[in-house]
Amino acid sequence: MGYIKFDKTQLINLEESLPREVLRTNRSGAYHSTTIIDCNTRKYHGLLVLPIPEMGNDNHVILSSLDETVIQHGAEFNLGIHQYDNNTFSPNGHKYIREYIVENIPKTLFRVGGVMMTKEKLFTAFENRILIKYTLTDAHSKTLLRFKPFMAFRNVNMLTKENSEVNKDFSEIENGIKTSMYDGYPDLFMQFSKPVRFIFNPTWYKNIEYSKEKERGYQYKEDLYVPGYFEVEIEKGESIYFSGSDTEIDTNTIPQRFSEEIELRPPRIDFFSCLNNAAQQLYYCPTEEEAYIIAGYPWFKVRARDLFIALPGIMLTTGNISRFERIANTAIKPLKQFMETGKHDDIIKGIETPDTLLWAVWTFQQYHLTTQKKGATDNICNNLIPEIINYICENKHPNLKLDDNGLLYADGHQEPITWMNSTVNGRPAVPRSGYIVEFNLLWYNALKFAAGINKGKHSSATDALAEKTGQAFREKFINQHGYLFDYIDGQYPNWHVRPNMLLATCLEHSPLDNRQQRTVMNIVTRELLTPKGIRSLSPKSEGYKPYNDGTQYQRDLSAHQGAAYPWLLGFYLEGYIKLYGQQGIPFAERMLIGLEDEIKRHCIGTLSELYDGNPPFQSHGAISFAINVAAILRILKLLEVAKNQEPKTNN
Repeated sequence: MGYIKFDKTQLINLEESLPREVLRTNRSGAYHSTTIIDCNTRKYHGLLVLPIPEMGNDNHVILSSLDETVIQHGAEFNLGIHQYDNNTFSPNGHKYIREYIVENIPKTLFRVGGVMMTKEKLFTAFENRILIKYTLTDAHSKTLLRFKPFMAFRNVNMLTKENSEVNKDFSEIENGIKTSMYDGYPDLFMQFSKPVRFIFNPTWYKNIEYSKEKERGYQYKEDLYVPGYFEVEIEKGESIYFSGSDTEIDTNTIPQRFSEEIELRPPRIDFFSCLNNAAQQLYYCPTEEEAYIIAGYPWFKVRARDLFIALPGIMLTTGNISRFERIANTAIKPLKQFMETGKHDDIIKGIETPDTLLWAVWTFQQYHLTTQKKGATDNICNNLIPEIINYICENKHPNLKLDDNGLLYADGHQEPITWMNSTVNGRPAVPRSGYIVEFNLLWYNALKFAAGINKGKHSSATDALAEKTGQAFREKFINQHGYLFDYIDGQYPNWHVRPNMLLATCLEHSPLDNRQQRTVMNIVTRELLTPKGIRSLSPKSEGYKPYNDGTQYQRDLSAHQGAAYPWLLGFYLEGYIKLYGQQGIPFAERMLIGLEDEIKRHCIGTLSELYDGNPPFQSHGAISFAINVAAILRILKLLEVAKNQEPKTNN
């Protein structure tokens, strides 16, 4: 019990507690995020953050936080916490926290004198609603609770200041009020499970600071509006519930709704269950027909490459075949639309990037392998894969050309076209162009896969093209040091040691033989492997920048010049186990220890976007990143399968 648990000494130490964030989402893209002590450190943090389609694609912070105050004998103990100028925190509610534990949902235990109270939060799965349960577990006298809502009503990318445009009107509703700060925004419904008293006392709290924004070089001060406060008496053993939403609720149903929602959430008792939980937080269903994977929280939306890389790990590994098929069918429509008309998609961004089709084939290959084991017919692959192969072979893609030697060429001089997509002054920070190593590894794998599933007159031609591609790949990419060039632009090969060659070791079909794959693996192990992932550039290569900190410009410059990525570690360990069999299992398990530690370090229960390439391997970027979560889920499942297989000797 208590896989994720923090005690008083960790919680009252702000250097320990403030870097630890929490994230809860629903299937419409709304979320709740803050730190484990409920002190917001980002402009993206909030108790209720919603997409408002009528106002664009960005999310909006509606309710920033809810400060609780325990009142006994006229003495007030405020449990809230906000940061102000000169590293000042007020109030200091964290000093009353005794324990924070995450099982099905997070629970915080407070002790104030003779009062002990727990606070449990959940974000409902099917609507935009935050529910909070307060239980008074011990008290020696009459206790009054006061709740003060801090409201923002702003775009997540902006900050608000005190202004005269705010609408201070509110309406009383069942056990609460509804209000909206500005025209165009939905009402915020704040309700409790029992009658409460609302005291109208409009106040602006000025210059609240967000330390993460300050650290990242952005504007970091905000004024938040508090319309007043709620008061309610609570007895020992009693539970009171708060609901914050853009829709009203029958307050009599809140306790039952809370219990039902808990039942939907499996406990987080180990590494796999935490990542499985994180994976489902990235599931996005804006309509009954459509389904997607969010690339990461809090600022990413749906990105084509990330969707296809993440989909097998997030859905197939966790046994959600039907969800995989729903997302796949949603993605296939814009994929085909692009191939037929060249039109881009409004929701799945980057459908036109040259490697999207190649990653899509890899994704459906994983699905095919899964359905084969279950004896099912794979209509998706049988119909879609030949269509993609023909589209590429006929050179219909605007920036992916099949040369006579069987290799694919793409132009990445002006715009980033690979996953190394950071830009500096509008140009690619890493301008990879020409014959790109992972493009051609994915292409070879796609050809062999297509030939295997389509037995008939076209399969021999596809297989022949694959052999041609493989021969050209070996001649072009293998250098005298045994590793693979990262890309070849005309007559100029790029000698940087980068992780993209890893795909040669883990794809179902590789143009390299076993010995060549081991050489690649050895070089990656020596120069790119870290406890948090695989470096994007070797320390021995020119331009190595291991620390992803500083201004936006500095972070963009360093993002793919040495930062480490867990999703690449997934491919590395997959290749390692394929090459070394059960002998590689202990090593793989040791390598995952560093990432399991991250479950309790940055965003609780999930993995961040990237990590520094050098010690102490600090996390950066999005607090929950789909392809990282997916890759490590796949490896955990692969290890489980490998342990149950008969040992075999690899020569």
